[in-house]
Amino acid sequence: MARYESHPTEYGERVLDFVERIPPGRVMSYGDVAEYLGEGGPRQVGAVMAAWGGGVPWWRVIRADGTPPPGHEVRALARYAEEATPMRPGSDRVDMRRARWAGPDGEDG
Repeated sequence: MARYESHPTEYGERVLDFVERIPPGRVMSYGDVAEYLGEGGPRQVGAVMAAWGGGVPWWRVIRADGTPPPGHEVRALARYAEEATPMRPGSDRVDMRRARWAGPDGEDG
């Protein structure tokens, strides 16, 4: 069983710092965040977000299929509406093609 410390690890701090940079109305998948940081993977990013993500825009980190963070769907959908995040027509999924952020080095960052 994983044991969470009261403060994020160095990796956790890097994840959280990066997530804070995702602009309103844009998203990244857990794997996108790990790939951009060049370390860890989707599960590691998810563990960081589950343990310490409450103070950052957690709703902007989602599954690659566009579904909101598990267990937080209602709150995430309200945030997407507030930020005008592109959604797939007729669903509760984010339109990853239109909403995915390429990172601070990308054309849209």
